[in-house]
Amino acid sequence: MSPSPKSDPQKTETDHHQDTKAPRKDLSIDEERAASCIVDAAIKVHKALGSGLLESVYETCLAYELGHRGLRVETQVPLPVVYEGLTLDAGYRLDIVVEDIAVIELKALEKLGPIHDAQLLTYLKLSGRRLGFLLNFNVPLMKNGISRFVR
Repeated sequence: MSPSPKSDPQKTETDHHQDTKAPRKDLSIDEERAASCIVDAAIKVHKALGSGLLESVYETCLAYELGHRGLRVETQVPLPVVYEGLTLDAGYRLDIVVEDIAVIELKALEKLGPIHDAQLLTYLKLSGRRLGFLLNFNVPLMKNGISRFVR
């Protein structure tokens, strides 16, 4: 039986955890700063808007909030696929990229499934980034809608 991500001291491709406030030794100071701002901003946006809105509304407000905190934010960033040395536009778009460090995938769904985790992990792999957040705003408490991933 393999150890759970929380008990495994080795970083793995699917190192996913819900504890969004605990610092990680394998993240840089810049990554930790971005991660902390993302969690705080998501909670603030959710408190102000609640659940039940479109993902695009949360994206706009979260991007504004992160920018207001002094972070460099890009939305709907094209993510090409490299195949046989060719860079191809396969239609992927990253919802939000923060400081060219973290990828945020936004959802407003009743329930997230493994496919959503796989989606973010694929985005991290294709983009070459290590830190990602899957944020589901359709929850009563935002802390229950935050999943942090480190590749």
